[in-house]
Amino acid sequence: FPDQNDNSLYFTYSGKSNILEVKELTYQVNMASQIPWYENLAQMKMTWAWKSGPHSHVPIIQNLNLKVQSGQMLAIIGSTAGGKTSLLDVITCRDHGGKVTTGQIMINNEPCTPQLVKKCIAHVRQDDRLLPHLTVRETLMFVAKLRLPKFFSDSQRKKRVEDVIAELRLRQCANTRVGNEYLRGVSGGEKRRVSIAVQLLWNPGILILDEPTSGLDSFTAHNLVITLSRLARGNRLVLLSLHQPRSDIFQLFDLVLLMTSGLTVYCGTARDMVQYFTELGYPCPRYSNPADFYVDLTTIDKQTAEKEMESRKRANTLANLFLENVKDFDDFLWKTTEGDNVAKTLELQLTLPGALKQFTILLSRQVSNDFRDLPTLLIHGFEALLLSLLIGFLYYGHEKNRLSIRDTTALLYTIGALVPFIVILDAIAKCYSERAMLYHDLEGGMYSVSPYFFAKILGELPEHCGFVIISVVPIYWLSNLIPEVEHFLLSFLLVWLAVYCARAMALCMAALLPTLQLAAFFANVIFSACYLSGGFVISLKNLWTVPYWFSRISFIRWNFQGLMQIQFTDTTYEMPFGNVSFQIPGKHVSEYMDLDSHPLYVGYLVLTSTIGTFLFLYYLCLRFIKQKSTQDW
Repeated sequence: FPDQNDNSLYFTYSGKSNILEVKELTYQVNMASQIPWYENLAQMKMTWAWKSGPHSHVPIIQNLNLKVQSGQMLAIIGSTAGGKTSLLDVITCRDHGGKVTTGQIMINNEPCTPQLVKKCIAHVRQDDRLLPHLTVRETLMFVAKLRLPKFFSDSQRKKRVEDVIAELRLRQCANTRVGNEYLRGVSGGEKRRVSIAVQLLWNPGILILDEPTSGLDSFTAHNLVITLSRLARGNRLVLLSLHQPRSDIFQLFDLVLLMTSGLTVYCGTARDMVQYFTELGYPCPRYSNPADFYVDLTTIDKQTAEKEMESRKRANTLANLFLENVKDFDDFLWKTTEGDNVAKTLELQLTLPGALKQFTILLSRQVSNDFRDLPTLLIHGFEALLLSLLIGFLYYGHEKNRLSIRDTTALLYTIGALVPFIVILDAIAKCYSERAMLYHDLEGGMYSVSPYFFAKILGELPEHCGFVIISVVPIYWLSNLIPEVEHFLLSFLLVWLAVYCARAMALCMAALLPTLQLAAFFANVIFSACYLSGGFVISLKNLWTVPYWFSRISFIRWNFQGLMQIQFTDTTYEMPFGNVSFQIPGKHVSEYMDLDSHPLYVGYLVLTSTIGTFLFLYYLCLRFIKQKSTQDW
């Protein structure tokens, strides 16, 4: 970081210049390995055929050379599947599933590594990964607390946020929520600028953007590229990929890399591109956009076999001619005059906030985003209240005579099984709504797994407690269960633990499995197994070996057993038999159902251990499984 008192920080990058070199890069992808495992299973493929195929290895980038330095903006243009995004992913060390067969990438004469990328490169992805219920200023403030060094005071962080807001023209929407497809917020262009601002906050020397103008109208796209050009003029190195920019956007570029099917057809100054192709016999027609014309010229036309062969031959010829023309240039850039390519080496020493500071920031962000989502909270609260009232009024009307043994048993099992079930799908859906942002943040090194894990767990506790209170209290008092405070608190704690078991299981499944549908399916399978072996559907003593052993870890069984002991141990029931009534101690009911084999405290210990196990597995999944969203596969 440069001097923290530099007032011109966001108009001029005050660090030393950067040089990015790509030397003879050839990159190929195993297309068979890109297919998610669950799709292979759905297609009934054998496991040994998952990563192999007749044409599985496809070259994405072939013999690419370029050299860019600070103060320049390089635009990578070309048709779809030309290798643009793959090149950016390779440069930022996010090329999962591919392999660099030859060549290397150098940043300031050092081999490109994930550690070096995190220090000096900011990567803005195609999709905007932001929390919808925070305002623009709050979003940037949380990022500033996470990414800026420890020596920055709160006032300096606030000033940095305001500088970035001013630089990216976000003042008019600074206090507007970001929004998403369900919540109205900032416009598409403003949201894209917020994504850039998130990366610009820590003042990177290299800014890489993947399709920054996608989904924007031409005017908004033009203004966005003007902003990027101004950032490049401030001693930054800017790389961006686009399909076919309009002419006034094309004129803003310093350098242009034209790719088709992984081949380099042109790489050089934008102003010399028309002259270069004119000398090859392909002049740009008057009043035509050079970007449109030359992208169309080099695109592989696959309408017919003849057109594909002709267009591929033309593309290969142009690529070979370009290599021949620039072989004597050190930077492999076509230009009419040689420029100064000297730049100094940049070394960054980042001292980011510690784990405890990250935890407090993430916890504040988690709570702020959750409690801003009032419609979802109200819907979940109304759902819990409606369920509790339905069950409560079903068993209502027994103030004088308590519920029968059969009805009380059914009620206790319903409470311990139905209330936890509601939590599962909600928790899984929420995890997948945050997964894209989590993957992006972890890959970018914004924070580590441990602070996020504890912030996630503690941040959701208020919502969890509120849900259990709304679900349990009306049922308990309407159905006239034992009214003593001690019995109520013991019962409430058991249900609280059982519901949290379901929540922890849902978190684990959401982090373990790649899609919401798979996570919901396996979570329901586990819950159904716990439900069936819980001791009510079939007596525990009548279970055969496998379900009996599974019942030992079933959180529904231990919740049911604890509730039965609390409600039946100190009570006596009258059982009419003709004209005679028998007094039956409640503890005999538990004995008959084989639910008194362990003391009450064992149930609490087992439920607590189950929660700990699921949370530990959830942490391991976050730690060792990349939390890719559906669009990242």
